[in-house]
Amino acid sequence: MPAIEGWFTIDAEPALLGNRCTTCRTVFFPKASFFCRNPACSGEQFEETRLSRRGRIWSYTDAQYQPPPPYIARGPEHTPFALAAVELADEQMVVLGQVAEGYGVDDLAVGQQVELVVEDLYSDDDHDYVVYKWKPLTGSREEAISS
Repeated sequence: MPAIEGWFTIDAEPALLGNRCTTCRTVFFPKASFFCRNPACSGEQFEETRLSRRGRIWSYTDAQYQPPPPYIARGPEHTPFALAAVELADEQMVVLGQVAEGYGVDDLAVGQQVELVVEDLYSDDDHDYVVYKWKPLTGSREEAISS
């Protein structure tokens, strides 16, 4: 079950769920509601759209602090993790997300290709909760650095 309903799919090829203004065609993530956030548009109607599953790292950092909910610490100590701002070229936007388990800032480079994945966040008595993350594609760090 997604930790945040309506933000992403959990099917075989997960995707972020945004929406597109039917007036100006601007894409939003998270979804816009009530009115278009494009200051040049007065649109109020939106259609849901699946965003690109792949993008390029625009920026990245490590998180040395415990994040807010829906994050739940797995133990008494916080383990730092990497965050990536990923540019989705087709949508002309940057989406922030945690980097997949097993990858840190030493594995990342600006311009590196990443792909959206879904990983476990935590479980309770009723559900397993998952979140979206960005997973570096094999060999892409070296390619990003050399280009």
